[in-house]
Amino acid sequence: MAASEKTLTISNCTTNEGWTVVLPRRSRQRRKATKSSVLDEKQEPWTPTDSLTDPSKEATLVQKMERCINKIEKSEFYHTFRGQMQTSTAEYFIRILGSEIQMQMVIYGIGSIELYEPPRLQLSLAILLRRDFSWIGNIEVFDPILSATETQVLETLGCSVMSINEHGKREALKPTMFFMPHCEAELYNNLLRANWKLNLLKNIVLFGNSFETYEQHVSLCKNSPILNSMGHILAARRFTNEFRIQTVSDDYYNAFHDSSWHLFSPVLETELQFINS
Repeated sequence: MAASEKTLTISNCTTNEGWTVVLPRRSRQRRKATKSSVLDEKQEPWTPTDSLTDPSKEATLVQKMERCINKIEKSEFYHTFRGQMQTSTAEYFIRILGSEIQMQMVIYGIGSIELYEPPRLQLSLAILLRRDFSWIGNIEVFDPILSATETQVLETLGCSVMSINEHGKREALKPTMFFMPHCEAELYNNLLRANWKLNLLKNIVLFGNSFETYEQHVSLCKNSPILNSMGHILAARRFTNEFRIQTVSDDYYNAFHDSSWHLFSPVLETELQFINS
């Protein structure tokens, strides 16, 4: 979902784009071709958008990623981000891990790491987290727009690229970190709906768009049709512990603005009453 320029916007309360990340013109039509009716789509086999890798492009992209990882690693942004994980959210991570040694990381909607810097920054952050926190395990990645070259580079960087388009519907049967900065609201809703049980929600750590911001937008756009695809997001606010992050500098604003950690703590089945979305 990442792109060169992205913001959450409420400039249009009558269309889905009023509620989702605004994509640049280059990628918007491409997205529409792969995203139709996300809520109703079934999991399906997936292969990259092209069939051939390009060794020269791979080498160039690996170098770009290495520079990006080094840039974030030395930044005040990462120092602050890592500090928050070691203090305010640490007890929640420990609770979710329980008796497990590690939790896997699932990245949905990373976007084109070849064409844009924000996706590279987002991926770099995920890679650094796995390196610096021993309790973060394997990283699985998926975005329907990934090319064969990008797929190969992701594998080179130690990530696994999914061969199935799950449409965000992975059940968290064990502790799982879902890393989803700037995805569409429908994907967050899909994830919550697929895990709308006490024993599943307690296994989820979600990094993505602020649910609090979505709720604020609802109060301003009460008649927007996008509300029909946000039922679980809004219902989850009752038992969500949300921790906003600081972008610290403009260098990281496009990639991480309005992002939060979300941890879910429902204790009663009645909190998970049927949501029609």
